[in-house]
Amino acid sequence: MVIPISLVLSSGGARGIAQIGAIKVLEEQGFIVKSIVGSSIGSLIGGLYAMNKLDDFTDWLKTLKRRDVFNLMDFTWSSAGMMKGERVFNKIKTFIPDMLIEEMPIPFMAISTDISHHKEIVFTSGSFFDAVRASIAIPGVFTPVNQLDNILVDGGLINPLPLNHLKRKVDEMVIAINVNAPEEEAFSASAASKYAGYLTISQKAILTMLGKIIELSIDLYKPDIVVHIPRNVVGIWDYHKTDFLIEVGMQKTREALLNDRKTTAGFLRKA
Repeated sequence: MVIPISLVLSSGGARGIAQIGAIKVLEEQGFIVKSIVGSSIGSLIGGLYAMNKLDDFTDWLKTLKRRDVFNLMDFTWSSAGMMKGERVFNKIKTFIPDMLIEEMPIPFMAISTDISHHKEIVFTSGSFFDAVRASIAIPGVFTPVNQLDNILVDGGLINPLPLNHLKRKVDEMVIAINVNAPEEEAFSASAASKYAGYLTISQKAILTMLGKIIELSIDLYKPDIVVHIPRNVVGIWDYHKTDFLIEVGMQKTREALLNDRKTTAGFLRKA
């Protein structure tokens, strides 16, 4: 028997690829995604799934080597950000055409941050790629998106796990995939933990802040199941580690479902 779910996908750079593995396991276990909301990389993964193009994107990711990732970085070194972010989107558009969010088979929302007015912007219509470009605009890394009098940057800045934007339904489970979970010793030897210097301190400070925001969001909105992906699993730019990240996502999702068998069983009885 299938279980309908609402899916919430967090920000987290390359770690977001683990969300692909999470989705694979959810499908295998009979869960049917009825709505998706994502922030930053979660908006990209979630939107591609909502438009039935995630497999195409995954196949492309698996071809990437470290050098390919670097070559997709279009450095601009402006005061607004180091990269324009156009090159990678132009590449994706060669095999995945843009789509209006309101026409997606699965209802979808992407979250961005308007730093002009200190508020969230929620995309529920318009160009998918335009919405995602705004949602992933990490301050200082990607140039922001100017929209009317708004300056849009990464949704993860103030809402890394946007549980608050779900319209919760009695007959649907809420499953959240958090790729900013606390570090685990099992991944202590990964590339993510080998960086040194000021940048590492900055990253750790930001990840600590995001982790605390997510903890508060989970406590407040209480999703039925949370899949936790440790933030030290890989570095933020390790998009060439797709196979490894998908496997981690699958493993952590299986663990989460096993630990929450009572919750799942309860929904099965109601279905």
